[in-house]
Amino acid sequence: MLLFPRSSCRKASRYRKSCGGLLARLNSSFTSDQFAQLASRPTSLHQIYQSLSSDPYVNLSIEHFLLEHAPPESAVLFLYVNRPCVVIGRNQNPWLETNLRKLQNDRDRDCASYESKGEDAVFVRRRSGGGAVFHDAGNLNYSVISPRTSFTRNKHAEMMVRALHRVGAVNTSVNDRHDIVMSLNGNMPRKISGSAFKLTRFRALHHGTCLLDSPNIDSLGSFLRSPARDYIKAKGVESVRSPVANVSSAMMDAPAPFSIQAVIASVMEEFAILYQTNPDAVRRAQRSHANESEIYAGDDWVAGAVGDPEAYQVPEIKKGLDELTSLEWKYTQTPQFTFSTYPIEEDPRERPALPPSVPSSTRVFLRLKHGAIIESCISVSSEPILAAEQASRVHGALNGRNLHELQLQQWTDILVNRLSPDEEPAVIRELTKFIASQFGCS
Repeated sequence: MLLFPRSSCRKASRYRKSCGGLLARLNSSFTSDQFAQLASRPTSLHQIYQSLSSDPYVNLSIEHFLLEHAPPESAVLFLYVNRPCVVIGRNQNPWLETNLRKLQNDRDRDCASYESKGEDAVFVRRRSGGGAVFHDAGNLNYSVISPRTSFTRNKHAEMMVRALHRVGAVNTSVNDRHDIVMSLNGNMPRKISGSAFKLTRFRALHHGTCLLDSPNIDSLGSFLRSPARDYIKAKGVESVRSPVANVSSAMMDAPAPFSIQAVIASVMEEFAILYQTNPDAVRRAQRSHANESEIYAGDDWVAGAVGDPEAYQVPEIKKGLDELTSLEWKYTQTPQFTFSTYPIEEDPRERPALPPSVPSSTRVFLRLKHGAIIESCISVSSEPILAAEQASRVHGALNGRNLHELQLQQWTDILVNRLSPDEEPAVIRELTKFIASQFGCS
């Protein structure tokens, strides 16, 4: 199929035919439904995009499409700013890495979709590894996709540092963990950017965050601090906690007001230098934030703005979007873990005291695989025989259940039905509240 630019002049001599069978005039403007073909075009060796969407699921899905479909030898820069959300790595545990009570409750099938709850931070599991991070309007996400043969873990972090130096943040550098840190008044460096990576046979994806001017800088921990942390022993990757700061905090005395868009423009320029990108591509990309989704293309480059239209019009992107938003992807991808209110052989740590509202004899143990309960022991009786009977009855109702599907009402129904012959209803209610508080149920 031949693509004709939006601003097309119908004379064929004004167009050049690429080896992908696509007619493109230099600096031609294309509509959003032509993005997929342009991004996949064999001659599109340099690509720069800024997203107009703040939807983390959309942005990660576009990014994944570019990883899979851009030419093997191409270099791609994709920049986006997400609405408030917590994003965890592919091999992480949401009950360990996040405070699910602070996030929009996607586990309740009766809840409205997250799009209608614009003020609520959402929970996202990405396809790459790494740790958990909080995104908001003051955090710039950068993604560079390049040939695997030329990839190093510091290459694009150093590109970001050069871009920050351009705008005056000269006290930034890359540390030995491939993070970008910022020195403040001789104090211990503060982390401003973390990275995650995904390598395929021919391609390398490096994406990272950059805390530029987050309004939530003082409350990030409340989203990333699980109330169940002292009770969970998990396989998989645990996040490394680090003190953080905004880049803007070091630029209070700068002659010009701090601007996220200026940082974006600077990143594009450094990317262009690193990969010898046509200046026309950079100019088009730097102006793209002011327009609706619109793509420009030259002989060997593509640049412009992308967002929601591409995510819902391109079948491959929509498929990825559906996967990222599914509860199965978010929760059942979780590696095996245990939750125990008392020391066990594989996790002998001392535990915090249980709430005084439940009997001191209360025991809660769960073993989960792929987010489903495969073993449990929940009881409140101080009598060993009665406690064993209680645990057996409760396990009969829990065995095989997905943890993310157990909301407060489900926990209440199970414990009332399985423990009520032996215990006071008030005791059961308090135990239910405690369990629900650990797993972010509502």
